[in-house]
This record gives sequence, C-alpha cells and structure tokens, in this order.
Amino acid sequence: MTTRSSLSDIPPLAVTPGEPAGAGAEITLKAWSSARTRLSPFFLLDDPERLERLARLIGADVPVRVIDKPEDAADVFERALPVLPITFSTPPAPGKLDPANGGAVIEAIERAVQFTCDGQSSGVVTNPIQKSVLYEAGFKYPGHTEFLAALAGPDVTPVMMLAAPAIRVVPITIHIPLKQVPEALTTEMIVTKARITAEALKRDFGCKAPRLAIAGLNPHAGEDGTIGTEDRDIIVPAVQALRADGIAAFGPLSADTMFHAEARESYDAAICMYHDQALIPIKTLDFWGGVNVTLGLPFIRTSPDHGTALELAGTGRAHADSMIAALTMAGDMARTRAKHHD
Repeated sequence: MTTRSSLSDIPPLAVTPGEPAGAGAEITLKAWSSARTRLSPFFLLDDPERLERLARLIGADVPVRVIDKPEDAADVFERALPVLPITFSTPPAPGKLDPANGGAVIEAIERAVQFTCDGQSSGVVTNPIQKSVLYEAGFKYPGHTEFLAALAGPDVTPVMMLAAPAIRVVPITIHIPLKQVPEALTTEMIVTKARITAEALKRDFGCKAPRLAIAGLNPHAGEDGTIGTEDRDIIVPAVQALRADGIAAFGPLSADTMFHAEARESYDAAICMYHDQALIPIKTLDFWGGVNVTLGLPFIRTSPDHGTALELAGTGRAHADSMIAALTMAGDMARTRAKHHD
C-alpha cells in the first residue's frame, strides 16, 4: 500500500516551468489538484502570482504556497502547491510567445539541475520548452536534452527513452530525415545507447537482468541481406557485441511483429532504429500516458511526452495525464536509484 510517508522518503522533485505561454503551468496545477495523494512531493519553479491568476482562469482550486528552499516542499505539499519563485521579464500571456522570458526559462532549468545535483531535489521534471523563443535568448543547443547533458558535465551521452506501463522504447536516430537514417546508423551508436539503456534499466527501473529487443531497420530485418544489408552489416554485429558484454540483447527483429502484447512480454525495452519506429507503438498503446526519460545523465530527468500546446494554454482543456505519469515515474526512479545505490 502506498502511503504519504513512503512517497515522501526522497527529496522533492523539481519541476521547471517550460514555455510560460504554453500549457506547462496548467498541467502542473492540474497534476497537483487531481493526483497529489499518490505523487511524490514536488515544487514548481515559477511566478506564484501568475500561477494564482492561471488557476482562477481555468477554474482550478489550487492553493499556492511560496517556499524558500526545496526541502520546504514536503511540509506544505498536501495543502498547497509549493512554488519556488522565479521572475519573468514580462507577464506571460497564454498562447503568446515572448522572447523576453527566455532567460528565466533557461535559468529555471539550470537551478532545477543544480538542486538535484546537490541532493536538494531527487529529480528534474521538465515542462516543454519552445526552442524558437529560447534561441532568441541565447540558447545554443538543439534541444532540451542536449542542454541538460551540457549541464551534467563532459563525457555525458544522453539517450532518449519513451516509457509507459505497457512499453519502453529507445530510438537510436531521432530528428533526422528518414532517408539519412541508413547512413547515420552505426554499430557503435547502437552498442553505446543500448549499454546506457541496460544500465538505466538496472539502476532506475529495477530490472536485474535487462532484456533488450533490437529492431531491424528494413522490412523483415533485411531477410539476410535480400532487403537491404544494414541489418546484416550494422545491427547484427551490435547485437553480438552486446551479448559479449553479458547483456541479454536479441535481434534484429522484424519491427512489424515485435510490439504486440505477447512479444512485449519478452523484453524490458525495445531499441529502435529511427524516430517513428519507436514513437508509433508507444503513442498507439498509450497516447496520454507516455513519458520522455533522458537516460545517461547523473540525475533523473523526465518530461511529459508532448509539446507546449500553445493553442490550449489558458483554456483548461490541456490533459495532465502525461505530466502525472512523468512525476510518478521520476519519483519511482528516484526511489529505485536510491535502493540500487545502497
């Protein structure tokens, strides 16, 4: 049975505001309102006055309580949403982007990471950012994940996992055109990301002997080279190298038969070769409950698996399911990591 004491046995989670014109604050308010009794305590870095205005706008009964430091969050969490104040340059308006607030968004991410690295918080849960706005504020990274990796220090290889109760998937290549995938794919890349995935499954998800299903690139995993040679020449050596490391990896598998319920029982994560090969099954199985997890960092990071939802901001219609799932998963990972460390 989950109790409040068992949920509070780790430092609170640090939640970043994301794009203040988007739905991030709204889904965080909703998450606290609807699920706080089953969530680990968390605090939000944001402007408390704007949160109170937003709560009234969307009709959410969410008391806001200003805290001075992360450790104060647990004491007030049951009664109010703990907020560690930050200052936006201009008052955020739902749906209206303003580059002037980019600096505050970046600073909030930096502070959340620092809190976690210092042990004051147990993980970082990030609301979605609007990269185009941050670029105007001097943001120099392709995305959230790369920025977090830079904050983590040198020699960090971040790996994106999308996770839900029914499935975990890791895309090897991500935001590149499909025609560039065969050229970009290497044995070393597959091995590196699969090793990081296997270690994270042990440390953060409690899988003592992780099983990795390695998807093929071509139809029918290439049929021994008759439908493309990448599976034979690139993926097979990767599987062999992983097995030589003692990792229970198998494949390459034909992607059209590896995501049904019976097949999913045979592995703990699917290593996929490109973006849609990974994201189509998880979004089909659990569209609202998917979580974006960054593996390979020295700290825990999860995020809702969706964008800023500018068109829904301030309407009260944004779904909080993925934020609740991200908060739940971050708390579970933190407790598992603590046990693994012990």
